[in-house]
Amino acid sequence: MARYKPGPGMLVAAAFIGPGTVTACSVAGVDFGMTLLWALVFAGIATITLQYAAARVAVLRGQGLARAMVDSAGSAPTKLALGLLIVVALGLGNAAYESGNIGGAALGLGAIGWNAPAPWPALCIGAVAAGLLAFGQVKWLMRLLVALVMLMSLAFLTACIAVRPDPGALLAGLVPRIPEGGLFTAIALIGTTIVPYNLFLHAAASRERWSADENPAEMRLETIVSIGLGALVSIAILITAAASGVGGGIGNAADIARQVEPVYGPLARYAIGAGLFGAGLTSSVTAPMATGYILSELWPGGDPKRLVFRITATLIVLIGTLVAATGADLVAIILVAQVANGLLLPIVAGILVWLIHRSRSTGAPLLWGAGLVWLICLLLGTRLVLRALGLWP
Repeated sequence: MARYKPGPGMLVAAAFIGPGTVTACSVAGVDFGMTLLWALVFAGIATITLQYAAARVAVLRGQGLARAMVDSAGSAPTKLALGLLIVVALGLGNAAYESGNIGGAALGLGAIGWNAPAPWPALCIGAVAAGLLAFGQVKWLMRLLVALVMLMSLAFLTACIAVRPDPGALLAGLVPRIPEGGLFTAIALIGTTIVPYNLFLHAAASRERWSADENPAEMRLETIVSIGLGALVSIAILITAAASGVGGGIGNAADIARQVEPVYGPLARYAIGAGLFGAGLTSSVTAPMATGYILSELWPGGDPKRLVFRITATLIVLIGTLVAATGADLVAIILVAQVANGLLLPIVAGILVWLIHRSRSTGAPLLWGAGLVWLICLLLGTRLVLRALGLWP
């Protein structure tokens, strides 16, 4: 019988519970109560299915997802085009989004009382993330991220309990329905959970953890429990926002942290603030890690432990830190990254389905599950492209 031991799945949980997810769940809870709780449950199941597929393919093939995708592309021009799309979508995208991760961690520090003048919070957080990536061993980074995810989970679950949610509303929120004006928010909740770069991150880490001749039961259990915990944290954030009774005008979780204190005491504020800080810090490490893995896989003779991994990851942090510290406008870069990610997500999911179909060791249930998730990824990818073009709210 397989035993649970935290591993690569925790990296995924650390990655998708970032400031963007915290904000999306908070705003959804304030605007629609617990009505969209089902969307996060659905997103968690879909994420587990797709992430396990990516990890299984990487372990069976003995190569990272980026390399597996490019090798399966066929002709040289197709390989080149796919490689460039991966680099633009994830390299450029993660560099642009890193500033949001660092800024979110700074907001969390402000919510718990550290109100140092800008740009010091961003510079300090960026220095910590860069130091960990430049000098830390990958296995120690994973252990640190596991610990941070556990603390972040404890913080948000504590806040959820502190606001005393209504059990009846909780059960009602598990019934799928979309309130008026809630369609875009429901899709956003799913989209902030199913993230393209997490597939590459999970695949690379799983390839280092397991081998093809091992029983996949341990990998499957670790994926389900770890990513399931991440989904539970997202649910706790939405419940906290819904049950807190705060009014409109919420821009992020830090706003909720400040507004709940008069009613629920300082514990709720500190818990939400600490959770937001943890979300920003973990994502500010995992996003550069994923980019480093991808570039090192595509680099000729690349090895994730080589210099290219550390240089790439550190460079992503430095760019994000400078943007967060100076407040530079990256709208144009973010738009390009959104279009590239919108194109990449269904392509990655589609190639995964094809690779699973070619493998005789994954089983039909995984193939059907991944096929269903591919349809969802097609919708989410279309949304990203349309948002970048200004055709979707």
